[in-house]
Amino acid sequence: MAVMGNETWPSYASHHMLRGDPFASRLSKEADIAAAVYISIIGILSATGNGYVIYMTIKRRTKLKPMELMTVNLAVFDFGISVTGKPFFIICSLYHRWLFGWEGCQIYGWAGFFFGCGSLITMTMVSLDRYLKICHLQYGKWLKRQHAFLCVIFVWVYAGFWATMPLVGWGNYAPEPFGTSCTLDWWLAQASVSGQSFVLSILFFCLVLPTGVIVFSYVMIIFKVKSTAKEMSHFDARISNSHNLEMKLTKVAMLICAGFLIAWIPYAVVSVVSAFGEPDTVPISVSVIPTLLAKSSAMYNPIIYQLVDMKNSCTKVCSLKKRLHFRSRFYTISGPLKEPSPAKEAQIEI
Repeated sequence: MAVMGNETWPSYASHHMLRGDPFASRLSKEADIAAAVYISIIGILSATGNGYVIYMTIKRRTKLKPMELMTVNLAVFDFGISVTGKPFFIICSLYHRWLFGWEGCQIYGWAGFFFGCGSLITMTMVSLDRYLKICHLQYGKWLKRQHAFLCVIFVWVYAGFWATMPLVGWGNYAPEPFGTSCTLDWWLAQASVSGQSFVLSILFFCLVLPTGVIVFSYVMIIFKVKSTAKEMSHFDARISNSHNLEMKLTKVAMLICAGFLIAWIPYAVVSVVSAFGEPDTVPISVSVIPTLLAKSSAMYNPIIYQLVDMKNSCTKVCSLKKRLHFRSRFYTISGPLKEPSPAKEAQIEI
């Protein structure tokens, strides 16, 4: 460890730390204020939306299905990253510097990586569930609540393990190049073999592997749906309806995963370039944009849930109107032919 001013730094300091005060913002005050306003809006929407999902789940916790347990786990991770990370970023952006010192940087970095990794691994579990439910129908017969609980435990242990490694000596958390936030120290890849192994392990086990599983699962689902579309028309209504329900759940899961990956892939690309490229390959003013986009990922899921609920509600209303319209026409056409008894007339109105 080395001492710089009043702060204690690791023996290896990233190149941007050596240029004056590493906690001072390198953005303009106007840019910091704009970032604070943007993250405030994102944080409010994310915390409110995911908090509502958690609240509604608690109300019906005894009736939750295995798939819904994973959904609420995702909401917990998204809520966690909203309430533990965004307030600190907003305050520091308004003050134009990181205010919580080196230890605060470590805690902030741990929380951000833990909840972000947990969200991605949860979506990986969901995509596997969808893949097995659609492509291997026998899987749905034995999946119970206890299996979903085991998946949830696995997600928390997996995310906790990788997030804690930098705190025990393998890897590190450090200030972002723009100064008002902290993240994994990607620049360690250029410092030592240990740092390079850490960065490569994080990239593989916390990005490439989960993303590969998600993409594989949904590609296989698309192929399966195309190959069985004609076959489903020969099954009875109960099996067909069950299949349609599974497909709707799969579409929701695909939207959630797509939103998360769209938000995080630019940040991952910038991180890889920073880790293995030349210093200052990515300008500071550019590096902040993927960071802000990644911080918005927790907001998407509640919006997707609401849009799906609105679509389902509209579908039910339209279906009800069609049935009522059909009954009205049937009654009008058949009425003159035979006068219905009072009992039958009441039954038609119902």
